[in-house]
Amino acid sequence: MALSLSDLDLLDIPPTSAKQSSDRGSIKDKSNFNASEDVAALRKAIEGFGTNEKSLINILTERSNKQRQVICKAYQEATGQTLKDALEGDTSGDFKKVLIALITPPAAYDCQEVIRAIKGAGTTDSTLIEIFASRSTQQIKALSDAYLAETGRKLTHDLKDEVSGDYGEAVVALSEGQRVESTAVNVQKAKEEAKVLYEAGEKKWGTDESKFIDILCHRSIPQLKQVLIEYKSISGKMLQESIKSEMSGLLKDLLVAIVKCVQSTPAYLAERLHKSMKGLGTSDCTLIRIMVSRSEIDMLDIRAEFRKLYGQSLYSALQSDTSGDYQQALLKICGGDDTA
Repeated sequence: MALSLSDLDLLDIPPTSAKQSSDRGSIKDKSNFNASEDVAALRKAIEGFGTNEKSLINILTERSNKQRQVICKAYQEATGQTLKDALEGDTSGDFKKVLIALITPPAAYDCQEVIRAIKGAGTTDSTLIEIFASRSTQQIKALSDAYLAETGRKLTHDLKDEVSGDYGEAVVALSEGQRVESTAVNVQKAKEEAKVLYEAGEKKWGTDESKFIDILCHRSIPQLKQVLIEYKSISGKMLQESIKSEMSGLLKDLLVAIVKCVQSTPAYLAERLHKSMKGLGTSDCTLIRIMVSRSEIDMLDIRAEFRKLYGQSLYSALQSDTSGDYQQALLKICGGDDTA
C-alpha cells in the first residue's frame, strides 16, 4: 500500500520537525510523491550488485524531510530493517554522514549534534554557539524535547555540567528556549535597554556581563534589531564592536554570534560555511550540519550572502573543497550555482 504525507500522523516525531520548510529553502516537497516507489528504488540502489549512489542522492535530496520520514517508515515496513541501518551498512565516510543527516528529523538532528558536541573529553563550543545562536525558540524547544526523549535527561541539566561561568550561563539561558517570539517592537524599551547595555559595558569600568546575557538571550529578534539601532545612536559604535572590545573568550564568541544572527542568520551561516572550507582541511561536520539543517529554511538566502561576502558562489566553493559522491550530494542540497 502506498504511503502518503497523511501517514505522517502515524510517525512518532515532534510536530515542529515537520514544519521547518520555507520558500527560501533549496529543498521542497516533491509533487506526486509516492513513498512505495521511492522505497523500491532505494532497495534496488542498496541491495543490488554495488551501490547506486546517484539514485540514493537523487531520492534523498529531492524530497522534503517530512517526505523522507514517510519513506523511512515505508522502508522499514517493507524490509524489516531501518533505512538508517541500510545506509550505514552500504555507504561510508562523509557521504554516509550526509545521507544519515538527510533522513533524520530536524529536531533529532540538532539533538544529535549537541550530544556529539558535549560528550567525551572537552566540549565543541563552536557547535553549541552556532546551534543556540541561530535556532528559533520553537526549534530550541523541539531540540530540548528530542534530547529528553533520547537521553532521559533535561538538556539544561547536562549543559550545566559541561559549560561554566558567564558563557555557561548564556548557553543555558538560550537552551531554555525563553526568547520572546513576537514581531512587535517597543522603541522606547529598545532605547532603555540600549542604554543599559552601554552603561554595563562601554561606559563602565569593567563589564556587567549579566545585562548583556539577559537582553541578548531573551528579547525577540525584531526587538533586538531595534536595540542595535538605538545602541549605535547612543554610543556611536556597533554593539558587536563593543562586545569584542569589552569581552573575551567563549562569551564574546557567543554574544557576537547572537548579534550576527539578529542582523542576518543567513549571513552568519554563510560565514560559518566559508570558515569550514577555507585553509587546510575541511570541517565536514560543520559543512554537513549547515547544508542539511538549512536546506528547507533559508539556503537560498545563505547562497546569496555567501556570494556577496566572498565573491564566489557557494556551489563553486563546494566544488573546490569536496569530491566524489559526497560532493554530488552537497551540490544537490545547495540547489544551484549563483552566477554573477
